[in-house]
Amino acid sequence: YDALVLCTGAEPSRPPIPGAAHPRVLTLRTLDDMDAILATLQSPPVERAVVVGAGYVGLEMAEALCFAGVDVSLVEALPQVMGPADPEMAVLCNPELIRNGVDIYLGTTVAAIRPQGEDLEVVLSSGTTLTCGLVILATGVRPETRLASEAGLEIGRTGGILVDATMRTSDPAIWAAGDVVEVRDLVTGEPALLPLAGPANRQGRTAADAILGREAAYRGTQGTAICKVFDLAIAMTGQSEKSLRRLGRPFQKVYVHAADHASYYPGATPIHLKLLFHPGDGRILGAQAVGARGVDKRIDVLAVALRAGMTVFDLEHLELCYAPPYGSAKDPINMAGFVASNALRGDVRLADVADVAAPGAHQLVLDVRDPEEVSAGAVPGAIYIPLNDLRGRLGELPRDREILVICAVGIRGYAACRILQQEGFNCSNLSGGFMLYRMWTAARSAGRGVEALGPIPD
Repeated sequence: YDALVLCTGAEPSRPPIPGAAHPRVLTLRTLDDMDAILATLQSPPVERAVVVGAGYVGLEMAEALCFAGVDVSLVEALPQVMGPADPEMAVLCNPELIRNGVDIYLGTTVAAIRPQGEDLEVVLSSGTTLTCGLVILATGVRPETRLASEAGLEIGRTGGILVDATMRTSDPAIWAAGDVVEVRDLVTGEPALLPLAGPANRQGRTAADAILGREAAYRGTQGTAICKVFDLAIAMTGQSEKSLRRLGRPFQKVYVHAADHASYYPGATPIHLKLLFHPGDGRILGAQAVGARGVDKRIDVLAVALRAGMTVFDLEHLELCYAPPYGSAKDPINMAGFVASNALRGDVRLADVADVAAPGAHQLVLDVRDPEEVSAGAVPGAIYIPLNDLRGRLGELPRDREILVICAVGIRGYAACRILQQEGFNCSNLSGGFMLYRMWTAARSAGRGVEALGPIPD
């Protein structure tokens, strides 16, 4: 050959679980795998299935099996579903899974799988035993590098084939593309494994151009992805807070809870958006969103903004489609830009939800919501002064402590902080408000999640 291209993809990982070789324990990668799953469901008819792993494939399999009339148990070793997302965002998927009949076992592994007549017994690390007719292993994938290794090609430190920007391997006549290669993370510059279809396609085009003599270079992968979870979607691009913390990279974060279109037009639903950005120049580092509608649109916009090197200041000025059925005059993207830019300009300091949940001796939590809101749920130990009463009750607040202000979603908290700052108080606002506090506490408990999302408060 003149040029050889390896596109061997990734293979499903099979954890070393005793009994995992049973013919009713299956993985999903190819159409043949799908046919095997369908055949197993039908003969004899399967009433209950256990899905091991709650990433993209695990969540999609759980939904597909439910739609096929099968009762589903979802087992995940992490204390959250959708591992690439941050836990307080992923926890919003839990109520949707439960509402559709999926039993969730988080922070749990499978200790063994045992035959029990025509069924299987799945023994969990908690001691619980689940009886089912089918087990789907969806515990991730790994690059299929056997051929490359046997051919003597260099393998990167993440386990994928090492390639240059033209997708050429360590052998000058061999290229590689897709899930089998190690890529450069667009945000961090670090080597990474990001098995996604869009990047794989572009890598193949880059390799073809390079082989035929055209100047070409793959520009890195940023991890833009989305997953359907029944009537919800969870999507992300760029880095998560977890990964930035692990790498020791500086970041700031804001949360907005905004409607997918004008709230006065019927059918508006909430989008919960988290934006991560550099605390110095405001450069966008990543974003995550969860909601019933409009999630893909917002993450796609932020994915373009990230790749273009835009900052949160640029988000303030983005001109996006507006008509009441489709959006708001201030789109959630604009709102995230406003909140982040206000913080970077010094208009308001941002409180951390961990501090609100467990304030230090030098801190005080001030809730400025209305009494009926507080009665429906509150932060333990907080002081309650409705925003409309705040100017007349400033004497009730200490001037020798940092005041952590909280409202429903962050808007009234911002107004309260501006009042307090102008009166000389030391204060910070919780971006995302009490909604974020609920998300964060639910994620910390690794439980079954928060209540139904419901309407977004003003």
